[in-house]
Amino acid sequence: MVLEDIFEIIKDRKENGEDGSYTKYLFDKGTDKILKKVGEECTEVIIAAKGKDKNEIVNEICDLAYHVLVLMADKEITLEELNEQLKIRRNKINNFKGERKSIDNV
Repeated sequence: MVLEDIFEIIKDRKENGEDGSYTKYLFDKGTDKILKKVGEECTEVIIAAKGKDKNEIVNEICDLAYHVLVLMADKEITLEELNEQLKIRRNKINNFKGERKSIDNV
């Protein structure tokens, strides 16, 4: 699976990254930089999804997925852990807790 292949490359870059590698740059800058990129990419997905260009939405989702994988590698979270948690959530039924409270004081 492509996701697994990319995750393996990301983990390798974390340990053996070469100069000029964007992934190595993110790890060298640390968790705060990785989190900043996840936030930026999340915002770009939202903006793209408000438009009509499906290719742009797909590209932004791919950017977000890559940065989330970098975050996972940074925090030593495996794809297996993610899969296990998703299996647990898949089996939940009637788990809707209602809408979140609105934020009035921004």
